[in-house]
Amino acid sequence: MLRPHRAVLVPAAGFVLVAALLSGCDSGGSTEEPAKSTAAGEHSQQSPEATVTVEVEEDRFSPADITISAGDTVAWHFDGDLPHGVQGIGDKAMGINSPLFEVGDWSHTFTQPGEYRYLCPIHPDMRGTITVEE
Repeated sequence: MLRPHRAVLVPAAGFVLVAALLSGCDSGGSTEEPAKSTAAGEHSQQSPEATVTVEVEEDRFSPADITISAGDTVAWHFDGDLPHGVQGIGDKAMGINSPLFEVGDWSHTFTQPGEYRYLCPIHPDMRGTITVEE
């Protein structure tokens, strides 16, 4: 049985403002694009790139901990009866903030090396870590 796509949308204006402010924070003269969120299926301008899928299950992210290369995309696949989301923990992961989904997909492209922790904002015991290598 097909279920309708249900998402709780967060006003985009706040996200765009935060993204605009963060992109201006780098004074090192780098021409690299800041990390950005993309709809599932879209590709960044960098190559080669890979996409790693994280399944959002009823009470966990699977796999919860992954390692990727800078420029890779992580896609979260939501398919359940409970709403879940992806929210970054700490300053480094500030731009990671998905809508809430019961069914759907959301992705984020990571361009900067480092460790990015995240959780489900409704179920804070659901946690994951993305390690981005050069």
